[in-house]
Amino acid sequence: MRVVANLEQAIEHISIYGSQHTDSIVTESEINAMRFIREVDSSSVMINASTRFADGFEYGLGAEIGISTNKLHARGPVGLEGLTNLKWVVFGNGEIRT
Repeated sequence: MRVVANLEQAIEHISIYGSQHTDSIVTESEINAMRFIREVDSSSVMINASTRFADGFEYGLGAEIGISTNKLHARGPVGLEGLTNLKWVVFGNGEIRT
């Protein structure tokens, strides 16, 4: 977690130090939230919500069997479904997961 002076610093920090797994922003600005979603290259992006919501069960996918931050994870013969990437976007109002 890091407090930054502006959105540019946040995006820069994430691009350098982030894992591309889950990133979150706390903001009152819808414009900044939408830019964060567009410019942060992570598999889960949270807006005013805890990163603890990044969970296969929470997304309705059932129990997790692995975690991948790769964009193209399948090898060998791949159909259309294997070439599809998801970006999870969560909007909240300060909720936490206990």
